Amino acid sequence: MTQHDEHVMLSEVQVQTISENLQSQLMWRASRLDELRALVEGGGGTDDGSKQGVLADLASTERTITEIRDALERLADGSYSRCADCGTSIPFERLKIRPLTRHCVPCRQRHEAR
Repeated sequence: MTQHDEHVMLSEVQVQTISENLQSQLMWRASRLDELRALVEGGGGTDDGSKQGVLADLASTERTITEIRDALERLADGSYSRCADCGTSIPFERLKIRPLTRHCVPCRQRHEAR
Protein backbone atom coordinates (compact mmCIF):
# COMPACT_ATOMS: atom_id res chain seq x y z
CA MET A 1 0.00 0.00 0.00
CA THR A 2 1.35 3.42 -0.91
CA GLN A 3 1.45 6.41 1.37
CA HIS A 4 -1.32 8.00 -0.71
CA ASP A 5 -3.54 4.91 -0.31
CA GLU A 6 -3.23 5.05 3.46
CA HIS A 7 -4.87 8.48 3.47
CA VAL A 8 -7.95 7.31 1.58
CA MET A 9 -8.59 4.07 3.45
CA LEU A 10 -12.04 3.95 4.98
CA SER A 11 -12.37 4.61 8.69
CA GLU A 12 -14.42 2.34 10.92
CA VAL A 13 -17.17 4.98 10.98
CA GLN A 14 -17.21 5.16 7.18
CA VAL A 15 -17.30 1.35 6.89
CA GLN A 16 -20.17 1.26 9.41
CA THR A 17 -22.06 3.97 7.49
CA ILE A 18 -21.72 2.12 4.21
CA SER A 19 -22.56 -1.22 5.81
CA GLU A 20 -25.75 0.18 7.34
CA ASN A 21 -26.69 1.74 4.00
CA LEU A 22 -26.13 -1.54 2.16
CA GLN A 23 -28.04 -3.55 4.79
CA SER A 24 -30.96 -1.13 4.50
CA GLN A 25 -30.92 -1.41 0.70
CA LEU A 26 -30.77 -5.20 0.95
CA MET A 27 -33.82 -5.36 3.23
CA TRP A 28 -35.81 -3.02 0.96
CA ARG A 29 -34.82 -4.94 -2.19
CA ALA A 30 -35.61 -8.31 -0.59
CA SER A 31 -39.07 -7.00 0.33
CA ARG A 32 -39.54 -5.72 -3.22
CA LEU A 33 -38.41 -9.09 -4.59
CA ASP A 34 -41.08 -10.85 -2.53
CA GLU A 35 -43.72 -8.46 -3.90
CA LEU A 36 -42.61 -9.04 -7.49
CA ARG A 37 -42.55 -12.81 -7.06
CA ALA A 38 -46.06 -12.70 -5.64
CA LEU A 39 -47.22 -10.73 -8.68
CA VAL A 40 -45.67 -13.25 -11.07
CA GLU A 41 -46.97 -16.28 -9.21
CA GLY A 42 -50.44 -14.83 -8.69
CA GLY A 43 -50.72 -13.52 -12.21
CA GLY A 44 -53.71 -11.55 -10.97
CA GLY A 45 -55.03 -9.62 -13.94
CA THR A 46 -51.71 -8.82 -15.58
CA ASP A 47 -51.55 -8.80 -19.35
CA ASP A 48 -48.48 -9.99 -21.26
CA GLY A 49 -47.00 -6.48 -21.47
CA SER A 50 -47.24 -5.74 -17.78
CA LYS A 51 -46.10 -9.27 -16.91
CA GLN A 52 -42.97 -8.70 -19.00
CA GLY A 53 -42.38 -5.48 -17.08
CA VAL A 54 -42.75 -7.28 -13.76
CA LEU A 55 -40.35 -10.01 -14.93
CA ALA A 56 -37.82 -7.37 -15.98
CA ASP A 57 -38.16 -5.67 -12.57
CA LEU A 58 -37.75 -9.06 -10.89
CA ALA A 59 -34.52 -9.79 -12.79
CA SER A 60 -33.17 -6.30 -12.08
CA THR A 61 -33.97 -6.60 -8.38
CA GLU A 62 -32.28 -10.02 -8.20
CA ARG A 63 -29.14 -8.58 -9.84
CA THR A 64 -29.10 -5.65 -7.44
CA ILE A 65 -29.45 -7.97 -4.43
CA THR A 66 -26.48 -9.97 -5.71
CA GLU A 67 -24.45 -6.76 -6.11
CA ILE A 68 -25.34 -5.64 -2.58
CA ARG A 69 -24.36 -9.01 -1.12
CA ASP A 70 -21.08 -8.89 -3.08
CA ALA A 71 -20.41 -5.39 -1.71
CA LEU A 72 -21.07 -6.59 1.84
CA GLU A 73 -18.66 -9.49 1.30
CA ARG A 74 -16.01 -7.06 0.02
CA LEU A 75 -16.59 -4.91 3.11
CA ALA A 76 -16.05 -7.96 5.30
CA ASP A 77 -12.86 -9.09 3.55
CA GLY A 78 -11.37 -5.60 3.26
CA SER A 79 -11.41 -5.30 -0.53
CA TYR A 80 -14.49 -3.04 -0.72
CA SER A 81 -12.87 0.33 -1.38
CA ARG A 82 -10.46 -0.93 -4.04
CA CYS A 83 -11.02 -0.49 -7.78
CA ALA A 84 -11.62 -3.85 -9.45
CA ASP A 85 -9.51 -2.81 -12.45
CA CYS A 86 -6.51 -0.84 -11.20
CA GLY A 87 -6.57 -1.58 -7.46
CA THR A 88 -6.42 2.03 -6.33
CA SER A 89 -8.54 3.23 -3.43
CA ILE A 90 -11.98 4.57 -4.22
CA PRO A 91 -12.70 7.73 -2.21
CA PHE A 92 -15.43 7.58 0.44
CA GLU A 93 -17.28 10.43 -1.27
CA ARG A 94 -17.75 8.25 -4.38
CA LEU A 95 -18.69 5.19 -2.32
CA LYS A 96 -21.21 7.22 -0.32
CA ILE A 97 -22.94 8.26 -3.55
CA ARG A 98 -22.54 4.93 -5.36
CA PRO A 99 -22.02 2.25 -2.69
CA LEU A 100 -22.15 -0.58 -5.23
CA THR A 101 -19.41 0.84 -7.41
CA ARG A 102 -16.44 -1.38 -8.10
CA HIS A 103 -14.41 1.17 -10.07
CA CYS A 104 -12.61 4.44 -9.52
CA VAL A 105 -13.72 7.35 -11.72
CA PRO A 106 -10.95 6.99 -14.37
CA CYS A 107 -11.64 3.26 -14.80
CA ARG A 108 -15.42 3.86 -14.94
CA GLN A 109 -14.85 6.47 -17.65
CA ARG A 110 -12.76 3.98 -19.63
CA HIS A 111 -15.55 1.39 -19.37
CA GLU A 112 -18.16 3.89 -20.52
CA ALA A 113 -16.01 4.99 -23.47
CA ARG A 114 -15.99 1.44 -24.86
